[in-house]
Amino acid sequence: MAGMTAAIAHEHFDTAVRPQDDLFRHVNGTWLRTAPIEPDQSSAGGFMDLRNAAELDVRAIIEEQRSGDTSTDEGRIAALYASFMATDRIQELGIAPVRPILEAIDALDSPSALARHLGWSLRHGLSPLVHLYEESDPGDPSRYAVFASQGGLGLPDEAYYRLDEHAEIREKYLAHVTRVFELAGLDRPAEQAQAVLAVETEIASHHWDRVRCRDLRAMYNPTSLDDVIAATPGFDWDAYLDGAGIPREKVAEVIVSQPSFFEGVAPVMVSAPFGTWQSWARWKAISGLSAYLSDEFVEARFDFYERTLAGNEEQRPRWKRGVALVEGVLGEAVGRLYVERHFQPKKKAAMDALVANLMKAYENSISKLTWMTDETRAEALRKLSLFTPKIGYPVKWRDYSALPLSADDLVGNVLAANSFELDYTLERIGGPVDRDEWQMFPQTVNAYYHPLRNEIVFPAAILQPPFFNAEADDAVNYAAIGAVIGHEIGHGFDDKGSTCDGDGRLRDWWQPADREAFEALAKRLIDQYEGLVPEGIEGAGVNGELTVGENIGDLGGLGIAYDAWLLAGGDPQGEEVDGLTPAQRFFFGWAQAWRGKRRPEAMKVLLATDPHSPNEFRCNQIVRNLDAFYDAFGVGEGDALWLAREERVTIW
Repeated sequence: MAGMTAAIAHEHFDTAVRPQDDLFRHVNGTWLRTAPIEPDQSSAGGFMDLRNAAELDVRAIIEEQRSGDTSTDEGRIAALYASFMATDRIQELGIAPVRPILEAIDALDSPSALARHLGWSLRHGLSPLVHLYEESDPGDPSRYAVFASQGGLGLPDEAYYRLDEHAEIREKYLAHVTRVFELAGLDRPAEQAQAVLAVETEIASHHWDRVRCRDLRAMYNPTSLDDVIAATPGFDWDAYLDGAGIPREKVAEVIVSQPSFFEGVAPVMVSAPFGTWQSWARWKAISGLSAYLSDEFVEARFDFYERTLAGNEEQRPRWKRGVALVEGVLGEAVGRLYVERHFQPKKKAAMDALVANLMKAYENSISKLTWMTDETRAEALRKLSLFTPKIGYPVKWRDYSALPLSADDLVGNVLAANSFELDYTLERIGGPVDRDEWQMFPQTVNAYYHPLRNEIVFPAAILQPPFFNAEADDAVNYAAIGAVIGHEIGHGFDDKGSTCDGDGRLRDWWQPADREAFEALAKRLIDQYEGLVPEGIEGAGVNGELTVGENIGDLGGLGIAYDAWLLAGGDPQGEEVDGLTPAQRFFFGWAQAWRGKRRPEAMKVLLATDPHSPNEFRCNQIVRNLDAFYDAFGVGEGDALWLAREERVTIW
């Protein structure tokens, strides 16, 4: 048993803090006080450690590719990376790669011409006003449909344009736009920057907020293109599609995610002064490509988007930005090489066993839920039985052969890659859904649940400590990767995922009494989280409604992981290791999995935009609701993490 002690990082503990009062800081307190955040990053912790390690692994793979043959994946990787690392040439070019786009914008002379340019911007990925993408049709999840959704903003969220708490950020954004226009040599930079902010403020006023965008039913609005055109006078859709190179028949039927956005923005295309739209289009072109221009543009972008918004002290080294570009464009080509080198098949076998026990624990829990009727229970169990787990890497890899890349044209490569992605989308619209497709790369440290495909996906790179440790006892692994598995399964039954059935179809499979009971439990969890303020932050707190899905995932994930650990033979009062019972090691494993901290600037962005709660609450607020935590540490009424039994929430 002694060989397992490395699975719990005792050196990070703060024994002056009791686990009954603050589990997160008891397990991570010394680390929280002493661990630095790298100057080019906005956070640190277990996730970042793994991401940094994966980044180094990927860098080695990329830099080893020397082929000059861009008809191969290896050659494409080498060419794209070389084009990004060609700093002398990039510096010499300055704004020149964007100048033809700016000249085309100068020549625009009508709303139709503007719509055509916006279509061109969509094709080339330059922060379009309207996003078009393909996804499983919620009404028929066996086929791909085309979705249209809101876009057009340069700040992180629509709330940044309307709330007083973001007024300082708006001023700094205005200064940033002005600075970049000056660098580009544009006339009247300050005036044009004001026009950009005015246009984006108008656009933002029609955006749905992030809570509303969690409602899959409200977002499902299948519409004919003819009806979209009739509802949006002022926007020339034919010119837009022509500019994007999209055949009209491909979007004859479209699912409009936020109908009022389109209806609200379209008239402004005509009513707002045309010159303000041109200024906005110039900004989208320069901003969208600024990361690939000369140093002064890169530094300006860093200064606002990373230093101001995230608190980063230094620009990431160029190699890191080059690796990110290659992964964004050729992620599966890199992933294939990563898996060959770094994935151990024994991890998949261990994960298969973990997933099976998590699924069994969910089945047991659903079968015994007191708030659920038999009719809904049968549907829930059917949905659970149809879950598809994907572990490690996809069974087939994406074909990049139609993507032209050059070793000496960075901006050209970026535009070509974005155009390639749009063609990939268009090819699939109306066709059958590829059930083997992954929406993360194997080298990505994360996991996801897809409600329209009813699948849970765990890339290779997350199957490492502190989430998965082959040398650890089950208590630690079930609390870490087991809770991640349980979390993703739980998304199938959260406020969003529960609106889809086992086939991924958007369908109300709940009896009214069950939906009412579920929403009452979710509301209690919303109330628990609403307004929680992370340490060191003033004037901002957790949005309980925005985070409720992830909080439900955490709550169900850890509770079901504990049950699955028991199914696997776990004994809460079994043999102690370093004075810790197995149950205590379970909860310590959970707490160390959330070891992490963020810069205050980045934390404020997270609170405003991210559906995940801060790490300290993902740890502490969850265990407050689990009876097993109280049993493991003898938590009593006078302890800070005590929550009266009648106030504890159990959903799944």
